[in-house]
Amino acid sequence: MGSDPQYAKYPDLSLAQDIFTLTNPSSTEPSRQISLKKLQDAISEHKMAPLYRHLAHPTEGVLNTSGEGSTRRTSSVSSRKTNATSNIIASKKATSSPDFPWDEQLYEKLVVENEEEVETFTKEEEEAAEKAGETEVQAAKGKRAEFWARVGDKEKAISSYEAVFEKTGVLGTKIDLVLAIIRIGIFFGDRIMVRKNIDRAKALVESGGDWDRRNRLKAYQGLHLLTTRSYNLAAPLLLDSLSTFTSYELCSYSSLVVYSVLAGSISLKRVDFKAKVVDAPEIRAILGDGEDKLAALSGATSAGPGAGDEEMKDASSATPTPAPTAVNLTALGTGSGEVEAETPMDFTPLAGLVRSLYVGNYQPFFLALAAVEETFLSQDRYLYEHRGWFVREMRLRGYQQLLQSYRVVGLSSMANDFGISVDFLDRDLAKFIAADRIPCTIDRVNGIIETNRPDDKNKQYSDVVKQGDSLITKLQKYGQAVRLRGSERG
Repeated sequence: MGSDPQYAKYPDLSLAQDIFTLTNPSSTEPSRQISLKKLQDAISEHKMAPLYRHLAHPTEGVLNTSGEGSTRRTSSVSSRKTNATSNIIASKKATSSPDFPWDEQLYEKLVVENEEEVETFTKEEEEAAEKAGETEVQAAKGKRAEFWARVGDKEKAISSYEAVFEKTGVLGTKIDLVLAIIRIGIFFGDRIMVRKNIDRAKALVESGGDWDRRNRLKAYQGLHLLTTRSYNLAAPLLLDSLSTFTSYELCSYSSLVVYSVLAGSISLKRVDFKAKVVDAPEIRAILGDGEDKLAALSGATSAGPGAGDEEMKDASSATPTPAPTAVNLTALGTGSGEVEAETPMDFTPLAGLVRSLYVGNYQPFFLALAAVEETFLSQDRYLYEHRGWFVREMRLRGYQQLLQSYRVVGLSSMANDFGISVDFLDRDLAKFIAADRIPCTIDRVNGIIETNRPDDKNKQYSDVVKQGDSLITKLQKYGQAVRLRGSERG
């Protein structure tokens, strides 16, 4: 196994969630006050002058949408350029500014302390260059890079990490440096930079990265795909990360469970959904209750179609195996470093969503979906932007799951099953039918829904006809172009 991960402490991504909470119109006032206090304490403790200016400056701060006086108008262009790559707040069209005051004296004090710390790093680098070797010089440069990441200066942190990367020959350290750059991009919501560096990290890992860093990269990639609405690609990566998760610098284990369940619920087929979400021991240990949770924690349950196959071995030839021990899933990884205690999270809405979707109990499913939107989708910075799309797609999944079992369904009967009005169901289904998402027709006069399920042969025939028409059109255009060129030569 490779060396211990480096450069994993900064930036603190939980602060980005606190900034999001301050600007989130769906946040409660107590949660805003808690986030404000935590953010102010972190800025003072870690001397985060660049981040403080980026957030709270009267004319350039992203949290001060209105500004103060006429200076806001004159500096709007430069402010827009400065913060162009920052997508750290919930909405750029906030109705009111959060109460995040600007203290000029505090800022000047933090700037002086930052300058003193930079001077220390400069002296350390010079002494290392004179009296020690390249390893010590690189270590001093690494401290400077971590400093800029700690105080929230995006550009200087990235350039410092890149400088260390250029002089580093150890593959594991290179991967850690790229992961640190990815976290800076995640902190400031720079998805283009995150995608570019994830590709960069994948190339490094494929060239010989160790098992731990390979698994950490899965969580990074899955979280990024979640923010770009690629839930179908994020689901396998996040679900695979559950059993080997050590990336606590990225998110808490509880948050990873939420992301994995949501991604799996919306993208996996029913068989995979049961094996990887409903029956997964890592998820049952969090979402289960009573005997299910105890069985998952003790290792008695296993996911997948092969679960329980070990019982069919011949007792005379079976090799004795040690009994599985209970594992505290929320404390995984604590042996390799300090992990902060996770904030208690109520998983009841999420558990209800999974259970009701799988068993086909659709009225509780819609109620659980509304609770999930309120509890998770509207409060998490990675889920907030796509919450409307997620709710719509989950409604579609429920409709599809019910309709695929029937050829004709009563409109009022289906509305009662979902606990909604007939008019809402009519309007909602009409959108999906028009977009060819559900193969059915609504007969409002007779109050029924007729499903149209073409068999595979008819589907293949229609596909061949469409592709053939397209090919003939292209050949005709090509023939006309050839004839024109021939006449020109003549």
